[in-house]
Amino acid sequence: MSANKKVIVLGATGDQGLPLLDRLRAAGHAVTAAARRPDAFRDTRFADLPVTKAELDDEDGMARAFEGQDALAMHLPFEFDRARASAFGARIANAAKLAGVGKIVFHTSCFVADHDLGLSAHDGRRDIEGHIEASGVPFVFIHSVVFMDNMIRVWSKPAIVEKGVFAYPAAETLKISWLCLDDVAAYMVSAVGNDDLKADRVLVGGPEVLTGAEVAERLSIAAGKPVRFESMTPDAYASKMSLLVSGSPDVAPHSIYDRMAQFYRWYNAQPVSPLIVDLAPALAKLPIRPTSLLEWAKTKDWTSPVDDGALRPGI
Repeated sequence: MSANKKVIVLGATGDQGLPLLDRLRAAGHAVTAAARRPDAFRDTRFADLPVTKAELDDEDGMARAFEGQDALAMHLPFEFDRARASAFGARIANAAKLAGVGKIVFHTSCFVADHDLGLSAHDGRRDIEGHIEASGVPFVFIHSVVFMDNMIRVWSKPAIVEKGVFAYPAAETLKISWLCLDDVAAYMVSAVGNDDLKADRVLVGGPEVLTGAEVAERLSIAAGKPVRFESMTPDAYASKMSLLVSGSPDVAPHSIYDRMAQFYRWYNAQPVSPLIVDLAPALAKLPIRPTSLLEWAKTKDWTSPVDDGALRPGI
């Protein structure tokens, strides 16, 4: 393990970036956020955090932002245009190489297979990894599966709180190693600090492999009331997401909502769940004790339907 580092974070303002900022600062690293707006953290608990302007379509700007940094830790938004995702990856990798960044820690935010799946967002992640690997900059790729924090988002939490229903586009038999975003951050911070990891892909997950019904059992205990699992079809999930964001339940073929559902169509169709994680290889490289779903759920407010993971003033 190495001394504290200068670390710049891409994707700092998102719900995956916030626990990463907390974990990096708690570990003593000097953290800078790369963001489009210099006032991105005004009136939040990160108001004192240094922010430098960087945009994914501006390679020179990112190179300037990355200069002098020991590590780049990043989350990226899902991009359903593979060519666009690949271009982002190429610019990030080139900028990091030009700036002399010591290591890139990239959280893929989803399961990534060792071959293309014909799923644009997934395959775009593979392209991003390829550009980083080709750059020669040392890297650690953190491959995750499904986040517990999805349960406190606006598309899940109101139904849990108001109806006692955990609805998710997972088949009743689909097993998932659910993990929380705070643990993702812990894995990433461990990767930043471990100089022995230079060209590593690490699959991470939570400590339990659970079906939807088993998740609902744990939510029932944490919420103090019955919660049942409702297996949604991926198409129904896509329609719900479209309604929440656009106001229309209609899902056009190849739209962002259809492509989101493609992930779960593929997951549900596999004879063995690709979302099951054997933690032993990860623990050998990143010695993090992940949080159980019940431990995590007991820290959440199940009396309010409000999404308590968003960046708001004072948090």
